[in-house]
Amino acid sequence: MTTIRRIEARDEARWRELWDGYTRFYEREPSEPVTRHAWSRILDERSPVHAIVAERDGEVIGIANYVIHESTSLLTPVCYLQDLFVDPLVRAGGVGRQLIDWLLEEARQQGWARVYWTTKENNYRARGLYDSYAPRSEFVHYRIDTPR
Repeated sequence: MTTIRRIEARDEARWRELWDGYTRFYEREPSEPVTRHAWSRILDERSPVHAIVAERDGEVIGIANYVIHESTSLLTPVCYLQDLFVDPLVRAGGVGRQLIDWLLEEARQQGWARVYWTTKENNYRARGLYDSYAPRSEFVHYRIDTPR
């Protein structure tokens, strides 16, 4: 049986393994400063960055990192599901759905107005899951990375 729960400090090593897998999936090399910073924000109760894990038989098999933020067009906060990753060895077994369902229930309980996420156009496996929740948004995403 798979359990979804809030992440804890004891999950760091496994979270890092899955985080590295997620990072590589999106064709980036893991960066220790970025990883350390993300982890510290997840554990900081004052931070808007949070995480949950999927656990089976005492092993973390999936992670979801999310950000709660205000919106200029809504009266209550929204939730951005920024990172969702399931161990490739257990994919297609419903773990991603369980993580999203937990987050949707949390949104209802907390009174968040919306849960939203993005994925790459060619992430067909994940899009099959995501399409079961809602139609694809009509919005086009633009991004400008600013050099340091």
